Amino acid sequence: MATIPEVMSDTPTRDDDQLLPEGDSIDQPSADTPTRGYTDEQKYQIFNKEFMPHIDSMYNFAFRLTMDEDDANDLVQDTYLKAFRFISSFEQGTNAKAWLFRILKNSFINDYRKKSKEPAKVDYQDVETTYNSEDAESEHTVDLRAESVSDLIGDEVANALNALPVDFRTVIILCDIEGFTYEEMAKILDIPIGTVRSRLHRARNLLKEKLRDYASSMGYKEENEE
Repeated sequence: MATIPEVMSDTPTRDDDQLLPEGDSIDQPSADTPTRGYTDEQKYQIFNKEFMPHIDSMYNFAFRLTMDEDDANDLVQDTYLKAFRFISSFEQGTNAKAWLFRILKNSFINDYRKKSKEPAKVDYQDVETTYNSEDAESEHTVDLRAESVSDLIGDEVANALNALPVDFRTVIILCDIEGFTYEEMAKILDIPIGTVRSRLHRARNLLKEKLRDYASSMGYKEENEE
């Protein structure tokens, strides 16, 4: 499990601008998310009561992204340091989990992807075309929270999920495991809701194919097969 180091009071660099949630910038925060004059005591209170309870989910998300325990720990620590540094742009009492997930996602893209441990980002042009086509409305994908996979071994489900490209894996984690809404996912991922839907649609289909292949290898048959 990730351990949070002592919070540092250094000054953020220009590279950190893009890590601010909700489009804030260091020089001029947006009007929608103004900086708040928290006292040091209030900052630590927010950090401990609103941020720390999500550390397990943060680590699980980080591990699914990095596929490495050490990298996941580093990513979580980096996320919590940045969360404290930019805590004045967080509104107390709002969705701290989504706020933290967005910082973690940006940290992963900006820092950890550069290590080339993950494949290149997926080209979604064909996915968007499919989603926007007339046939897309009739296609059916099942929310993993409702779909029965009781006949499958848990490790195989996890392996199938881990085998997905990172962008597809991420939307399934956010929606079907962490329970974020499409609107929250769009903010976390910095993409339109339509892209969230199309990406999730394709990701679920890919995962279902992998699970079907595994079920077939174990001798299971689909209900419509004789």
